[in-house]
Amino acid sequence: MEDYHVAKFVQLNGHELGLFAIYDGHLGDSVPAYLQKHLFSNILKEDFWNDPRTSISKAYERTDEAILSHSPDLGRGGSTAVTAILINGRKLWVANVGDSRGVLSKRGQAIQMTVDHEPNTERGSIENKGGFVSNMPGDVARVNGQLAVSRAFGDKNLKTHLRSDPDIRSVEIDADTDLLILASDGLWKVMTNQEALDIVKKIKDPRKAAKQLVLEAIYRESKDDISCIVVRL
Repeated sequence: MEDYHVAKFVQLNGHELGLFAIYDGHLGDSVPAYLQKHLFSNILKEDFWNDPRTSISKAYERTDEAILSHSPDLGRGGSTAVTAILINGRKLWVANVGDSRGVLSKRGQAIQMTVDHEPNTERGSIENKGGFVSNMPGDVARVNGQLAVSRAFGDKNLKTHLRSDPDIRSVEIDADTDLLILASDGLWKVMTNQEALDIVKKIKDPRKAAKQLVLEAIYRESKDDISCIVVRL
């Protein structure tokens, strides 16, 4: 397992913030460990309260630059990320790079809040930067035959062909919105968004719900890292 996560509530500038994240590392855990320590602090600068979208986007960019500049210490690995910020229980901001995913429940229906950044869907961007996407029989599409996502933090050897800018989405939380699931791709490879939601909405305790999703993914023989956070809204 090369995953790290964040799940906590903090008080900041008179607001209650729920901070949630899954960082799914590859080629070691140095980059996700760095993200766990630094990404949210980079996001929650003064600009966040005036323009959350720009603040999140710039923080992802600055954090990636910092990771690349520390590559002698952090190594050549990388990480995907999905982050969620809940403001006063009323406003939710979700962002991601890579294939870790955020799924929201509204009236019992699963709404995907993130974009899976897969090499085939962003082939044009990769090829325009001089890279290529391989599609070997029996394997997933990979950037330069190596990485199965088209956006990530780190990965210095592939950075000229990768993006690290996040997709960002916000939503107002109302009485019809009751659950948020964040999970690495080890979960989503073996179940749909709605299947995951149907499992957790029957379990009141969010910790137990997250654990049940992980156990179900293992039962379904997922072969990838599995990390999961369930938030009751």
